[in-house]
Amino acid sequence: MKLPALQSWLTLLRAPGVGGTTVARLLATFGSAEAAVSAGAAALRPLGLSDETLQFFVQGDPEGLALDLEWLDQPGRGLLTLDDPRYPERLRQIAQAPGALFYQGDPELLALPQLAIVGARSATPQGLENARAFAAELARRGLCITSGLALGIDGAAHRGALEAGGMTIAVCATGLDRVYPARHRQLAHDIVREGLMISEFPVGVAALPEHFPRRNRIISGLSMGVLVVEAAPESGSLITAAYANEQGREVFAIPGSIHSPMARGCHRLIRQGAKLVESVDDILEEIAPQLRARRAALVAAPPPEDPVQARVLDSLGTEPQSFDQLLMGSGLDAAALSEALLALELAGEVASAAGGTYQKLRVTA
Repeated sequence: MKLPALQSWLTLLRAPGVGGTTVARLLATFGSAEAAVSAGAAALRPLGLSDETLQFFVQGDPEGLALDLEWLDQPGRGLLTLDDPRYPERLRQIAQAPGALFYQGDPELLALPQLAIVGARSATPQGLENARAFAAELARRGLCITSGLALGIDGAAHRGALEAGGMTIAVCATGLDRVYPARHRQLAHDIVREGLMISEFPVGVAALPEHFPRRNRIISGLSMGVLVVEAAPESGSLITAAYANEQGREVFAIPGSIHSPMARGCHRLIRQGAKLVESVDDILEEIAPQLRARRAALVAAPPPEDPVQARVLDSLGTEPQSFDQLLMGSGLDAAALSEALLALELAGEVASAAGGTYQKLRVTA
């Protein structure tokens, strides 16, 4: 993006009273951020912009702009705007989609099928283990794990995906120049190295209470479904689940003991219609139609045989094999193997078997 266009976008994102809905309306009216910012009060006021916003367009925020440009001028960092073809389509379709996303890491992960895992900050040891184990297995099956970098369930989900050699996205409630909570600084570095961190908030923005619901709508908006692992009755995770319902996403919940306060939020969701989850297959069964539709849309004219999938099938032979065995036999990296296995499962060529192994369903002569 050329500097004048980037500066115009950063002005829009820092302008008071300008959210994603206003940004979309400005783009529809003027065609670009540059044209919108320079349109003048007479053209902008009919769109409902306040005098404060119009004055900001004139004066700008030189200090904030300098901070943003300095942060962006580093490898692996960037800005995905609403008019960028790489902006995730699922997120674009939600109400009040963010006008842009600051990112650090690999933005290509936003195009992958995602499953959100969220839950209590003060999670139980069993809840943390459930989050880690579900994230790891879902990542091995080719899904990107999306969460909010919070303490407790969020952190366990990110770590589970990374430990499995999979992909994870952290959606943050601050500017990406800071890590919140500070205890997750190392985890944030690991995610940037292996995955992706995103935020709709510019550089320097601190963690404020009203930012977390905004973050939560992005977590659910990016995902095919939201898995709530543990949640108290007033948990912020229930806000994410509510957004998921509004956005037409699947909602999953893991049940717990009737004596545990951390299970009550999940039990409430199940009573309201969330799918009770006991295994990863319960989730994959529910989202399989979405995955098939997505694959059909991405591959309008598929080649007669995908060479990566063919390599995986050759490695399987006739006996079930573990993920690690397939890694060695196929010579693929974990991400490519996960994606190929997921595609083969959806095509009915491969099934997951006991003990975390995979088995070929069709034996050719």
